[in-house]
Order: sequence, then C-alpha cells, then structure tokens
Amino acid sequence: MRTLVVCTAIVVLSGVAGVGQSDVVDPANATLPNPNPRVIKNFGTLPEGRTWGSTAGVDIDPDGQLWAYDRCGANSCAGSNVDPILKFDRNTGKVLASFGRGQFIFPHGIHVDRDGNVWITDGRAANEAELAKFPDAKGKGHTVTKFSPDGKVLLRLGKPGVGARGPDTFLEPNDVITTPNGDIFVSDGHSGQFANATPDTNARIVKFTRDGKYVKEWGKLGSAPGEFRTPHALALDSRGRLYVADRGNHRIQIFDQDGKFLEEWKQFSRVSGLFITRDDMLYAIDSESSPERHPNWKTGVRIGTTKADKVLQFIPPHALPNGAAYGAAGEGIAVDREGNVYAAEGPLSRQAAEGGITKYAR
Repeated sequence: MRTLVVCTAIVVLSGVAGVGQSDVVDPANATLPNPNPRVIKNFGTLPEGRTWGSTAGVDIDPDGQLWAYDRCGANSCAGSNVDPILKFDRNTGKVLASFGRGQFIFPHGIHVDRDGNVWITDGRAANEAELAKFPDAKGKGHTVTKFSPDGKVLLRLGKPGVGARGPDTFLEPNDVITTPNGDIFVSDGHSGQFANATPDTNARIVKFTRDGKYVKEWGKLGSAPGEFRTPHALALDSRGRLYVADRGNHRIQIFDQDGKFLEEWKQFSRVSGLFITRDDMLYAIDSESSPERHPNWKTGVRIGTTKADKVLQFIPPHALPNGAAYGAAGEGIAVDREGNVYAAEGPLSRQAAEGGITKYAR
C-alpha cells in the first residue's frame, strides 16, 4: 500500500514556490556511499575557438556515446551561427558530430531514442532585446524537434515562436521522451515554480503518437497529485512508468502512460534531471537546493532504484570557486554503461560565467 505524505503548507521563498517538507528529512544528510568519487570538471572539448555557455541536458545514445547541447557560448542561441547540439566520445571528450545552428533560441531538454535520433526542446522564444538585435530570431522557440543522428529534421512539434497551451502548441517545453513503440511525451511549462506564476501557466504532460498526432494531456499548476510546478524532466522505467521531476514541488511523480497517477516520491529532493538505467537504477540530480530555495537539503545526485522512494547512494556536488557551502551540481544527467555519471551545468549551478559538463567517474 502506498503511504501518503501529507503536506501542510506551501512555502514561498525568494520568489520560488514549493511544497513544504518539514516532515521529510534529506537522506543525504546521513552518511551514504559515493559510487563515483572521481570528479572530472570541464569534460568535453568544444571545437577550437568556442567556450561553454549554459547547458542543462545530456543523454547517452545506443552506441554508448554522449550527446549534449551548449547554448551557443552564452545562455541563448539568438543570433548565433554555431552548432549547439554536440556528440562527444564518452572516454576522451572529443567532439564526434555537431549540428543545429540557427534553429534554436534556448535548447532545454535532450533525449536520444532507440534509433539514435536526437530530440531537443526549445524552451522559449526570443525576448524583445534579442529580437531588436537579431531580427532573424523571430519565429523560433517553444518547439520539440526530432533530428536524425546526422542532423536532418525528421519531425517538429509546436508552432515555432508561438507560446500557448494547445494540442499543437507549447509554452516553455522542458523535456521530451519516447517509448519503445514510439509514443512521445513532452513536459510543458517552466515558469510554474515561481511565486508570481498565473493559474494559466502551462504545467502539463502532453502525449503524442510516434508521428506527432496529439493524443491527450494532463496536469495543471498546483501541488496536488497530478499537478505540477515546473515538470522539469522525464524518464521511463523498465515497466513503462513515466517519472516526472516536479521540481517546484520538490518531488518525483510517477504515472502510467495514460496519465494515471501512481505515486509521488519526496526523498530525491528538488529534482532538475532524471536518468533510469536498463537495470532500473534511478539517478536524480538536484541543481537548485539552497537555504533560499530548499532549506536543509543538499545539491548533488541521489541514487536509488525504481522499486521504492529510498535513496541508497549520493554523489556530492563539486566545490564552487566562491566557497559556498552548497556545491555545484548540474540540471541534466546521464549515465553510461560503465556507470560513469555526466552532469550538464549552467552558469547558475557553477556560480561562474560559463557552464559545461562534469564527469563523475567510478
């Protein structure tokens, strides 16, 4: 029988809304084993002349190599002519392929399917300042795009540049994932974690057929079961259950593929990214916990299984240059076949000017 945890309050701190967790203690405060103690910062060598901007997404493709994106040396690709989507050798960090120039404003979610196709969400349209400087940025953003491994566009969901809630539009899509039979799930709505979010803020999961036909959706802004405050990342376990990182509510929600609510898990903290291995090990990365956003919880990677809401291992964050008590941990996470963990980091998670990838090796 599932045990319900009753939350008695909504906490609003520093403009961020979340579920009160006075009844849940961070399991990382105890001594947990760290299976990946070797920290390799700045993994992945960009082409000559480029430096990392912000990133929040990594994934592993069927041949075991690493895909990630870089927001074009900044935190936006508006006006850029560089390729934001990159494939790296997981051992050497050498770039093996790249594509996508001129097609994005704000790459946010990345998913590599069983055929090696690369899916990218574009999380926003250009803002007024970007449009004034780069007129050709108009008509981009709020989309989900499927690319072949060599960068050919195979499918696009959403209306480029149009942010709205509808069967054929998105507003700040966060992540995308596909099932073995090709069904597509998109988590839509990034701004719901903020205190000033309006009730019509997108906070939903949208399901499509493999060819992009709208099937259904569920969710709205809120903290009850089946409601969301920024459904930031998606993952599927071996049973086909859909895991949603409900970041603003400091929990993972689990659904069947028809949207039926199954469970909510709160031991994995304020989750930005999820990865589930073939043997159902669950990796949840927390990039945002702090005294302001999630008091008494640590950033880092919490590891468990899909069997229970229980953290078994913990990879602590790496040190920040400013010496902050909470360390740097990325938003995106991927795990290769040897168990090495890759974290995609933006400037906020590093407290620095640039982002990048950190590899936590066994």
